[in-house]
Amino acid sequence: MANFFEDNEDIQFLFNHLDLDRLAALAEQDFRFHKEFDHAPTDAADARDNYRRLLSLVGEIAGERVAPTAEQTDSTGNVLNPDGSVTYTPGIAEAIRLMSQADLMGFTLPYRFGGLNAPGLVYSMSNDIVSRADASLMNLYGLQGIAETINAFASEELKAEFLPRMASGELSGAMVLTEPDAGSDLQAVKTRAYQNDKGEWFVHGVKRFITNGCGDVLLVLARTEPNIADGRGLSCLLVEKGPRVQVRRLEHKLGINGSPTCELYFNHAPARLIGQRQRGLITYVMSLMNGARIGIASQSLGIGEAACRVARDYARTRRQFGVPIDELPAVRDLLVEMSVDLQAARALTYHAAFCVDLEQGLEARLAAKLDSDPAVVAQVRAENRRYKGWNKLLTPMAKYYASEMSMRVANSSLAVLGGSGYMKDYPVERLVRDSRITTIYEGTSQLQVVAAIAGVMNGTAAEVIGQVLDGREWPEALQPVVAALREGLQLMAEAVAFVKAHPESNAYRDLHARRLVDLAIDVLVGALFCDHATASDRKLRVARRWAALKLPRLRALAAEVCSGEASTLSDFEALAVPLSAAG
Repeated sequence: MANFFEDNEDIQFLFNHLDLDRLAALAEQDFRFHKEFDHAPTDAADARDNYRRLLSLVGEIAGERVAPTAEQTDSTGNVLNPDGSVTYTPGIAEAIRLMSQADLMGFTLPYRFGGLNAPGLVYSMSNDIVSRADASLMNLYGLQGIAETINAFASEELKAEFLPRMASGELSGAMVLTEPDAGSDLQAVKTRAYQNDKGEWFVHGVKRFITNGCGDVLLVLARTEPNIADGRGLSCLLVEKGPRVQVRRLEHKLGINGSPTCELYFNHAPARLIGQRQRGLITYVMSLMNGARIGIASQSLGIGEAACRVARDYARTRRQFGVPIDELPAVRDLLVEMSVDLQAARALTYHAAFCVDLEQGLEARLAAKLDSDPAVVAQVRAENRRYKGWNKLLTPMAKYYASEMSMRVANSSLAVLGGSGYMKDYPVERLVRDSRITTIYEGTSQLQVVAAIAGVMNGTAAEVIGQVLDGREWPEALQPVVAALREGLQLMAEAVAFVKAHPESNAYRDLHARRLVDLAIDVLVGALFCDHATASDRKLRVARRWAALKLPRLRALAAEVCSGEASTLSDFEALAVPLSAAG
């Protein structure tokens, strides 16, 4: 029996190592919900047991029912019917039915709406597991952030109407943001929303590249203030699937073919406002996007996990030159590099998800007024602010690193399989195709770097790393690794100081932003590996390898930043490929 949670040593280690007890106490608000809901946990041990059973259930469905259908799902795809409806490919339709039947479609929603009230970290683990089976399924299962946004910002009336049915799996959702001329630049959205004389809202316009745009509940970013051209003129509206919402086409894509990507036409479709006007992009979509970043990072982990396993199994059985190829040093090194890269991305993503849970849990604690002592309230408020600042850095970092990892690892897996990997006889070619989108949607890698660089420049990255490294006695075996990471921290500080002192500091910062963010990620991951190594001899070996190979890279990255080299800015026309001839 395949179970993609129970056979994953790394996820199980992190499940046991991370402080899920604290997250459970925050999510359960000191375990007061069990008085109202019989299935709510009574204490941290009970909650942890619940989370483990949930992940085991997800792992069983993923391993036994979803993974065997992934190849057929990829080759079959979804169908746009003449009446404008969309029929899911059979494997996806069955998987969603199974997930709904198992009550997994309201993973993080409150109990009062039929949800499981689980922390986002546990949900991220489930997305990791599902994506290993079929990354395209995660695009539907992972859209539970739509319901979270309704829960966070909509009226009680809308919550009561939609959330129970979303938690049961009766209704699916989509976030409807992108337009033909507004991709990454959402401030350029033109789809308009307006009110009639009765105060009723309507949406009119075209949206493109909408994941599961055939869903029942559509959260649409639209311009409600025609006289305000930037993001301040945008609001978020809920539109139900109906005769005035037309799926005009399904996109033909490189990968994730089980996930329907739609072009939508809203023909003066009835709508309802979510929250307040003019906060659609600035507050609501940004909140939704932060959750989506962690979601795509988790999807990337699953793709990387699948690619690593295919390569490892193939290398053990494929013989060349009289031996299995995993006995060849070059192949061994590639397999180890893939595994450590995957573990690094998982460490960073889960740490980011953990910090987001702390931010949201502390915020909910303040809203529920669980603490009466003013000093305690002030402490909770300060901690909430700290994590809010950290998460502006950690969420784009996780999405950037994990998505790039999925591409590296999928390509390396194909290299291990060689010609066989290029053929459809093995799943690697699908994994390579599926991995590519992770660096594009929910913000390209370049945009994640733009989002993260402020946190590197203002000292937030150093603060996050310091929280892991400082104030503890490291075992003797880890002290050389910690010393290397502290050197990396100093190199990062010197690079940041150089950029700030540069005559064209803004342009120079943007030019070297990726190098600066890479510096911060390498040091932070190393610190997380050290923390993990205190509980695992295997992680100690990983931490040693990471430090040994990354310290030279850290020195090189810092040297590049401090070189003053800016020919990309000054000599672009001479260095870039010439423009094609007109016509």
